[in-house]
Amino acid sequence: MSDIEIRDDRAAGRLEAVAGGEVVGRIEYFVLDAPERAVVPVHTIVEPAHEGQGIAGSLARELYRLAGREGVAVAPLCPYVVKWAARHPDEAPAADPELLRAAKEWLVAHPELF
Repeated sequence: MSDIEIRDDRAAGRLEAVAGGEVVGRIEYFVLDAPERAVVPVHTIVEPAHEGQGIAGSLARELYRLAGREGVAVAPLCPYVVKWAARHPDEAPAADPELLRAAKEWLVAHPELF
């Protein structure tokens, strides 16, 4: 996996894993502003030819690192990120239930975006 670069395309709401100039995996997210600022991952996708290489886990880890650098919470709605966070509580602080509720409400109000 050393040839994978992870980059944040904030404008598109994607954290992307890139290999050989090709996007091989991504986490799609949005940024919630209230009740507090948070990154909300919605989907994790890895191209079939690249599954089983640790790409999804690397993306989840970088998402939490990115949020930490920005001083914001992560409110995971993506099932993969929820499971990853449960397995890595030292790297993935639990989200406040109110923040998760607000993130779910935002997603329900904007279904066309995901």
